[in-house]
Amino acid sequence: MWLGPEEVLVANALWVTERANPFFVLQRRRGHGKGGGLTGLLVGTLDVVLDSSARVAPYRILHQTQDSQVYWTVACGSSRKEITKHWEWLENNLLQTLSIFDSEEDITTFVKGKIHGIIAEENKNLQPQGDEDPGKFKEAELKMRKQFGMPEGEKLVNYYSCSFWKGRVPRQGWLYLTVNHLCFYSFLLGKEVSLVVQWVDVTRLEKNATLLFPESIRVDTRDQELFFSMFLNIGETFKLMEQLANLAMRQLLDSEGFLEDKALPRPIRPHKNISALKRDLDARAKNECYRATFRLPKDERLDGHTGCTLWTPFNKLHIPGQMFISNNYICFASKEEDACRLIIPLREVTIVEKADSSSVLPSPLSISTKSKMTFLFANLKDRDFLVQRISDFLQKTPSKQLGGSTGGAKASIADPGPESLPAPREASEPPTNPSSPLSSPPSFNTREVPTASQGLLKVFQKNAPMEDLGAKGAKEKMKEESWSIHFFEYGRGMCMYRTAKTRELVLKGIPESLRGELWLLFSGAWNEMVTHPGYYAELVEKSMGKYSLATEEIERDLHRSMPEHPAFQNELGIAALRRVLTAYAFRNPTIGYCQAMNIVTSVLLLYGSEEEAFWLLVALCERMLPDYYNTRVVGALVDQGIFEELTRDILPRLSEKMQELGVISSISLSWFLTLFLSVMPFESAVVIVDCFFYEGIKVILQVALAVLDANMEQLLDCSDEGEAMTVLGRYLDNVVNRQSISPPIPHLHALLTSGDDPPTEVDIFDLLKVSYEKFSSLRADDIEQMRFKQRLKVIQSLEDTAKRSVVRAIPGDIGFSIEELEDLYMVFKAKHLASQYWGGSRSAAIHRDPSLPYLEQYRIDSSQFRELFASLTPWACGSHTPVLAGRMFRLLDQNKDSLINFKEFVTGMSGMYHGDLTEKLKALYKLHLPPALIPEEAESALEATHYFTEDSSSEASPLASDLDLFLPWEAQEAPAQEQQEGSGNEDVQERREEKGTSPPDYRHYLRLWAKEKEAQKETIKDLPKMNQEQFIELCKTLYNMFSEDPREQDLYHAIATVASLLLRIGEVGKKFSARTAKKPRDGAHSGDHNSATEEDEPPIAKPHQDPTRECHPPVAGDPQAKGSGDTHLGKALHDSHVIVEGGSGEGQGSPSLLLSDDETKDDMSMSSYSVVSTGSLQCEDLTDDTVLVGGEAYSPTATSRIGGTVDTDWCISFEQILASVLTESVLVNFFEKRVDIRLKIKDQKKVERQFSTSSDHEPPGVSG
Repeated sequence: MWLGPEEVLVANALWVTERANPFFVLQRRRGHGKGGGLTGLLVGTLDVVLDSSARVAPYRILHQTQDSQVYWTVACGSSRKEITKHWEWLENNLLQTLSIFDSEEDITTFVKGKIHGIIAEENKNLQPQGDEDPGKFKEAELKMRKQFGMPEGEKLVNYYSCSFWKGRVPRQGWLYLTVNHLCFYSFLLGKEVSLVVQWVDVTRLEKNATLLFPESIRVDTRDQELFFSMFLNIGETFKLMEQLANLAMRQLLDSEGFLEDKALPRPIRPHKNISALKRDLDARAKNECYRATFRLPKDERLDGHTGCTLWTPFNKLHIPGQMFISNNYICFASKEEDACRLIIPLREVTIVEKADSSSVLPSPLSISTKSKMTFLFANLKDRDFLVQRISDFLQKTPSKQLGGSTGGAKASIADPGPESLPAPREASEPPTNPSSPLSSPPSFNTREVPTASQGLLKVFQKNAPMEDLGAKGAKEKMKEESWSIHFFEYGRGMCMYRTAKTRELVLKGIPESLRGELWLLFSGAWNEMVTHPGYYAELVEKSMGKYSLATEEIERDLHRSMPEHPAFQNELGIAALRRVLTAYAFRNPTIGYCQAMNIVTSVLLLYGSEEEAFWLLVALCERMLPDYYNTRVVGALVDQGIFEELTRDILPRLSEKMQELGVISSISLSWFLTLFLSVMPFESAVVIVDCFFYEGIKVILQVALAVLDANMEQLLDCSDEGEAMTVLGRYLDNVVNRQSISPPIPHLHALLTSGDDPPTEVDIFDLLKVSYEKFSSLRADDIEQMRFKQRLKVIQSLEDTAKRSVVRAIPGDIGFSIEELEDLYMVFKAKHLASQYWGGSRSAAIHRDPSLPYLEQYRIDSSQFRELFASLTPWACGSHTPVLAGRMFRLLDQNKDSLINFKEFVTGMSGMYHGDLTEKLKALYKLHLPPALIPEEAESALEATHYFTEDSSSEASPLASDLDLFLPWEAQEAPAQEQQEGSGNEDVQERREEKGTSPPDYRHYLRLWAKEKEAQKETIKDLPKMNQEQFIELCKTLYNMFSEDPREQDLYHAIATVASLLLRIGEVGKKFSARTAKKPRDGAHSGDHNSATEEDEPPIAKPHQDPTRECHPPVAGDPQAKGSGDTHLGKALHDSHVIVEGGSGEGQGSPSLLLSDDETKDDMSMSSYSVVSTGSLQCEDLTDDTVLVGGEAYSPTATSRIGGTVDTDWCISFEQILASVLTESVLVNFFEKRVDIRLKIKDQKKVERQFSTSSDHEPPGVSG
C-alpha cells in the first residue's frame, strides 16, 4: 500500500536492499523469507515484542536522492507481488519525469506530492466510513488478519501486549480481541505461539491471582486452560473480554449477531488507539448499567454524565453524586448508595433555568416539572453545555405525546391509585372478545370493560370499611398515612426522591390501595406505558384469533393460574389473563409464553388494569428477569447458579448436604420463576414482590438464603431429596402475613403440612428483616458479575446437552462412534456460526430459531456444505469435488428448503465412510441420478453440446417402444411423488405461517419421525436404472476420484475395462428391452420401486423425453480431454458411440463386427485409447461442430437422424455396475479402504484458520 512519505534516518538497519535505481530503493526485512539465521530470529522477536509494522509489511520502497542522507518511505507491502506492482508503477511513470529536474529538493517535493495524490485518489474511491479507525489501529487489524487468516468481516476490537503462560514459561506477545475470536501471537527466538479461540467456545473466564501466576486472566474452553498475564491495564482488558464473551453467549442463546451501534455520537478527535468498536462496546456497557440502575426502557441511550450536587428539601442538604442525561430522562444517583436517587422524565419538564452563582451555590441549575416540583442541581462543571444538551433533547420530545400522557400522569399524581387513568380505559375495549365467539355482537364486550380499567382485586373483594377489620384495618390505615406523608415530603409519581426511607416503607409493606401504582413506578413500567398510549389495545386487536403454539399453551394454563382466588374462578378474570398473555406472546415471539408467566401475570392483574399488568410483565420479562422466560429458562438457571455459589460461600455446611441431596436445582427454579408466588401463601408472597420491584433480584436471593438458613438443622438431618423438599415446603406454607386485610386464600401446598405437631408460623416481615440483616451485603454489580460467570457455564452446559441430544437422535446404524459424531457436530455447528459472523445475509443464519428442536437449530446451506464436504470427504475429486458436493447436498436436502440439518449431514458422510463396497457404490450411484444430478449440470460437465442437435426432439422416433419402455416406472412413481411433494409443501407452508408469531408445532416433527420409522430398508433392486448420460457422469467422477491416488494408473486401467464392459452390457440390455417393450406394464426393468420413495431419494420421472438432457460426448480437441482421466472417458464414450451407431442399424459396420473388434483389443491398447486417436484428423483440424464417431468425422446434421431413439433406450442397473466393479480387485480395494474421519476433522480445524508464513503469498481467505 502507498504510504504518506515519512523520513527514515538509518535506511539499512535490519533491512536488506533487493532492488535500486537512482531515485528509489526496494528493501526486504531481515529474517523474512528463506534463511535469515540468528539475525532473522532476533529481528523477528523484536518485531513481535515491539509491535513493529515490519511484521505485517516486510517489504518497503524508499525514495532517496544521490547526495542526501535522508530517505523517505513511500510504499510498503505484505508480499513480494504487492511491492513489485508498486515498484513497476514507479519505474514506468516517474523515473523519466524525475530525471528532468535539476534540483534534488524539487525531485523530493514532486515525489511526495505525487504519492499524496495517489493516496487521496485511492481514498476517494473507497466508500466513506461513518467512523474511521485511527491509522495505528488499522495496522494492528491488518496484522491480525494476516497472522490468523481472518476474513475481512472479522473486526478487531482492541489489542494488548501481554504474556501467555505455556507451561511455566511466559511468552511475551500480543493478544487480539476480535468480535468473534480471542487470538494471541508470540515469536521469541524462533519459537512461535499462535492461538485462536472462538468466544462461543469459552466456558470460563475469570481474573485471578495465584502464587504461580501473578494477576492473570484465565480463559477455559472445553479442552484447554489458558492463562494470560502482565497486562498494562488488566481491568480494562478483562472487562472487554467479558463483554465479547457475553455477546457470544447471546448469539448462542437467541442467534443475535453483533451489530454495530450506528447511533453513537462520534468523537471530535478519534483516540490514537481506540477503535470504533471498542467505543461502541464501552457505550453499550454504560447504557446497560444506566438503564438497569434507573429501570429505563430498552432503547434509552446515555448521552453523558457529570458530577454535581442535588439539593434535597426533605433533609436540607446538598448531596454529592452524578447527573446522567439521556434522550428522554435526567437522572441523579448519590455517591452514597442509599442517600438519594432521582428520575426526571423530560416529558414532565416545564422549565430549565440557570440560577445565579454564589460561593455557597456555584453553577446552579434549576429544573421544574408539571407536578410543581423544582430540583436544584449545583457544582456543575460545564453548565452551559449541559443546558444546551437538555434543551436539544426537550425540543425532540414530541409535544403531542406530552399532551396525551401528562393528563394521565397528573391523574396518577393526584389520586391514590392510577386506575382512574383515562388512557387505559380507551385501551380496554378490544375489538373481539377472546372468551366469546368472534361473531358475537359488540355489546357483549362492553360488559367486560371493568376487567381492563381496574385491578381485579377491587372488583372481587367486598370492600368492608377499615373499621370493621379491627387491628388489621388500623395497621393498613397507618401504612396509607405514612405513604401520604412520604409523598408530601419526597414527591409523588416518577419524580419522587427515592431514599433509604422509601426502602423502609416498602419493607414494612405497601398498602393494597397503592400497590399497583408503586409497582408501576419502581419497575419503570409507568414510563413505557405513558410513552406508548394505545399500544396494548393495538396488540390485543392484532393477536386475537391468531393460533400458535403459545396460545395453545396459554389456554391450557389459564385455569391453573391461582385457581383458589375468586378473581380467576370466572370468565372475567380468565379473559383478562388470556388477553395480557396473548398480547405479550405476540409482542415478543422469542419468549412467546413460558409456564410461570401465568402465575405472575395473574397477580399483576389483581393490582392493576390490563394495560398496567401488560407493561409490568414487559418490565419483568425484558429487564428485571432477563432470559427467565425463554424456552430454556436460561435466566432462572443462571440465578440458580448464583444461589448455589452464595450458599457455598455463606452456608458452606449446608451447601455440601444440599449438593449431595440434589435439592437446590429442584427448589430454586420454582422460587425464582414465580417470585415465591407458587410456594408461599399469596398474601405473604406479594410482600416479597413489593420488595422485588424496588430492589430487584437481590431480594429473591436474600429470602432464599434466609429460608435455607432458618431450616439448616432440619435439612442437615434429611436423608433424601423428598424429605428435604417436605421440610422446605412445610416451612414456606406457614409463612404468614398477619397484617393482610384480604380474606385468606387457601394455599394448594397445604397438603405438605400434615404431621403430628402443627408447624410454627413465620411472619413474612420477620423473614424479610432477617434476610436483610444477615444477607444484605449482596450488591447489584456483584450479582451482575456473578450472572456473567454463571451464564457462560449454563449456556455451555445447555449446548452440551443439545449436542448429546442430537447425537442420540442419530440412528445406531450410521456407523460413526459417539466421539466421532460429537466431533462432527462441533465442526458442523462452527460452520453454521461462521455464517452468522461473516455471512450477513446467509439463509442458515436467518433460519435459526432457538425454539426449534435441537436437531433443527443448526443448519447449513449448500456453500457451507461444499466447504465441509471438501475437507471431510474420503472421495477427493480435485476440481470436480464442488460438483459432487452440490449433488450430495441436493440428495440430502429432502424437504427442498436449501438447508440440511446435522442428521442429514451425517447420513451423507456415513455413506462415504461406512459399510461395504456395495453401500459405498450405492451412495456414489445415487449421486448420479435425479434429484442429485440436475440436467444443466450434466450438460455443462460433459462440455459437448453438439452430439445431438437442438431440434432432435422433433425428429425423435415415434415408435411406441420409446415411451412404453419407461411408462411402467413413471406410472408407478409419479403419483407417489406428487403426493409426497404435496404433503411436503403443506408442511413447509404450515411452518412458514406459524413462524411469524410463534415456534412451529412439534407434532409436525413427530409425524416426520414416525414416517422415518416406517421406512423400509432399501435394497439394491429398488434403485432406478441409469441412462447413458448419467453413466458418463459417473465415469467422469471416478476418473477424477482416482487422480490423486498412489495406484492411479492401475485404477484408470481398471475403470476403463469396467466402463467398456458396462457400455456393452447396456447395449445388450437395450436390444432386450426393445423386444419386451410391447408389454408396457410388465417391462423387464419397470421393477418395484415403491419403497424407494420412502427412503432417502424420491425417484423422479426419468428425463429421457427432454431433448435438453440428452447425452453429449466431449468435443474432440477439447483441452479437458488431454488429462489421463478424460482420455479414458473419451475411450468409453467412443465405444458407446460405435455401439450406438451399430445398434441403430444406420452405421457403416454391423454390431457384431464392432463388438468383436472391441473384444480383440488388449487391455493396454484400450487404456491408452482416446477420441482423438481414433480418427486420422489432427485436433486442430476439427471444427467445433464436428464430433468423432466410430473413427469418422460426423457433422451434427449427419447425426441428427439417429439422436432421439437410441440414447433413450440405453440403460444399466446398479447390480450390473456392482458385478462389473467386483471383477477388478484394485477397485474393490479402493472402496474397501478405511479412512479415519477424526484425522480429517483435525486437518479441517487446522485449515479453518491458516496463517501465512510464506513471503510470496497472501494468506488464503478462509470462511470460518
